[in-house]
Amino acid sequence: MSTKKLVLILLTVLFCFRHPTTNAEQLPLRIAYPTFTPFHWIDESGEMKGIFYDIITEALQKRMGIPLVWRPFPWARCQQHLKNGRVDAILTFPTPERLFYARSSKRPFYSKSQHLFTYNNHPRIDQVKQINEIIEIKAMELAVITYSGNGWHKTNVQSLGIKTYESSNLENVWQMLAHKRGDVVIEWPPAAKPTLKRLGLEKEILDTGINLSTIPFHLLINKKSTHLSLLEEFDTVINQMQQDGTISSIVDRY
Repeated sequence: MSTKKLVLILLTVLFCFRHPTTNAEQLPLRIAYPTFTPFHWIDESGEMKGIFYDIITEALQKRMGIPLVWRPFPWARCQQHLKNGRVDAILTFPTPERLFYARSSKRPFYSKSQHLFTYNNHPRIDQVKQINEIIEIKAMELAVITYSGNGWHKTNVQSLGIKTYESSNLENVWQMLAHKRGDVVIEWPPAAKPTLKRLGLEKEILDTGINLSTIPFHLLINKKSTHLSLLEEFDTVINQMQQDGTISSIVDRY
């Protein structure tokens, strides 16, 4: 066999090994998300908007050059699709259960405060307003309403033995509270208030102003995803965005 022919064969073999990796790197990162104003939603004109959408698009697509595909599902299905590899990523709190099949960014790209909500004229409203810690909800034997797949609630509320009612979708949570099918909801005010306004429940639901917890949101990527290696660079970029004021300016827009 001639030297020229041998070189051509070796180059072909090398190309075959390199080619799949190159293609994998060019595949978009598939992100599953629930419709949840003001984090991520599609407006009336069909344009996607939201705090999380803008932060992640700026970090991954604009600064890191990673193409993104956003896929809407109910929240419980988002997690299931990440677990079985139908999508690459979700944006959430890294619970032990989720970390069994996914890896998390070390740095949260956003943290949200969790306020205690109840319905107006609750028979124990004065006592509810005195709650300072989640465990006190159990002591008062109150029932909390949340949405299916809320990992933070499962870890921090339900695990304490607090009675919980679940809804398949977030808007129904507020409908249930307004109809007194539970005592309280623990949620982020900037997300709750636009929803309450849209549902016409502003006068029926009370934000007590009590901050029970702060939830850090991270980028979680399936352990088998070809994009797993980007997490370290993502942490660096998020740090830069926090330092240069980009994340603050995004939040301020909403």
